[in-house]
Amino acid sequence: MSSASLSKPGPPLWLLAELTYRCPLHCVFCYNPVDFAQQADELSTEDWLRVLRQGRELGAVQCGLSGGEPLVRDDLEIIVAEAHRLGYYTNLLTSGVGLTEARAKALKAAGLDHVQLSFQDSTREMNDFLSHTKTFELKNRVAKIIKDQGWPMVMNVVIHRMNIDHIDRIIGMAAEFGAEYIELANTQYYSWAYLNREQLLPTHEQLRRAEEVTDAWRAKLGDRMKIFFVAPDYHEGKPKKCVNGWGSMFLTVAPDGTALPCHTAKMLPGLSFPNVRDHGLREIWFDSEGFNRYRGTGWMKQPCASCDQREVDLGGCRCQAYLIAQDPAMADPVCVKSPHHHLVTEVVARAGAAALRPVTEHPLVFRDPVNSRRLSAPAPAESG
Repeated sequence: MSSASLSKPGPPLWLLAELTYRCPLHCVFCYNPVDFAQQADELSTEDWLRVLRQGRELGAVQCGLSGGEPLVRDDLEIIVAEAHRLGYYTNLLTSGVGLTEARAKALKAAGLDHVQLSFQDSTREMNDFLSHTKTFELKNRVAKIIKDQGWPMVMNVVIHRMNIDHIDRIIGMAAEFGAEYIELANTQYYSWAYLNREQLLPTHEQLRRAEEVTDAWRAKLGDRMKIFFVAPDYHEGKPKKCVNGWGSMFLTVAPDGTALPCHTAKMLPGLSFPNVRDHGLREIWFDSEGFNRYRGTGWMKQPCASCDQREVDLGGCRCQAYLIAQDPAMADPVCVKSPHHHLVTEVVARAGAAALRPVTEHPLVFRDPVNSRRLSAPAPAESG
């Protein structure tokens, strides 16, 4: 067992408070659980304030407020104010729905530091199609509200086959808004995105062109806007650290109070994750079986156990290993050394072929309560 697997973890620097799974949007790539409609129980205001206090005592310095759509919580200003009082740097991740001028002023007064606004595309037609809502014009208004409050203008766009060819217009739109940052985040294939994977996976050629366009904009804009292009998993052949290392930096609290090392970890079989209603964050972070299971490298099987990159990528994503290889302790199948890597190359090939067919051949599954009640969490589809 390596020293990395034996050393005591440091504090969780980032606390992600998923305040709710409720959301007015129906995005086809949403990372909320597929069965979110069956998880209506939400922590109370007092529960969240206690979580914030315990997080700061533990050493967390950044607090992300997400969902669902966090603005549907009437107590958001109270939560922000307490996070600010405790000394967190606060970041609201929002679709913009519900962020009126009056509410923005209230959140600013409460001490909110940062707003990340999501768009689905650069055109009204595709933005509204992908979210299954008429929100494009609203998002444009919200972008101005964010600038007017003096917050950093941070735009997030999830990238996939249906919008990757629009990256030039997407970056141009961000520049017109005066955004300081834009994150072009290639879709991670869990939850709703996993259901729609063969519809959403871009081709190698699309990715190559998108990276060229992104580099051209970087050269054109210089320091005026930071452009982050989050590389895709399926096409790179190299796994990424799961949230910078399982249980090493990130602590997520789901709407019902379940504490997780990453926002999708609840899907993993054979793991029990504690609830903040029953346990303190210190106990959860240091002592719980769920947070300790995949820390370090001692849990690894071959080929990870003897790989010279094991301390670099820590075996990759556990949820991806489960969904594709049917075993969360296996090497992440996106890795070229994984015995299951052929399953990734096969799905990329199928997606490339699907890109030539009409989208109506296999309709997209939109995130909504009806579909959520109809579907259970996606079971692994591949076999080794």
